[in-house]
Amino acid sequence: MTRILFVGQKPETVDFSDPSLPPGFDAAKINAGIDVAVSKIEERGWQGDTCMITPDAAGSAMLEKQLKSATYDCVVIGGGLRIPPKSLAMFETVVNIVHKAAPGAAIAFNTRPEDTADAAARQLHPD
Repeated sequence: MTRILFVGQKPETVDFSDPSLPPGFDAAKINAGIDVAVSKIEERGWQGDTCMITPDAAGSAMLEKQLKSATYDCVVIGGGLRIPPKSLAMFETVVNIVHKAAPGAAIAFNTRPEDTADAAARQLHPD
């Protein structure tokens, strides 16, 4: 079975006052989008796991532990980790953790939680 890991920043730790984030986002909307993402992954017959991390060393350790717990076919890194310019260092850390801990996994990027399955499909089934 195809296994997907969706990595994002724990919504409750996001600074929604950051003007680089889309207006109107809040933790509840992101959590609802994560639920949609998992449903869409499962609709494709894939197993979907999520790993919502905090923007600190504990979050990095959590991601590394999750990646070592299973073999993933694709890791989708959420927009909240790469869109805000102030998150660049965290985004680099996440990419490097994925690269080292899951070297066989494709890496994909979503634009919002709801298109996570589509992002994975682009890498797993490129045209």
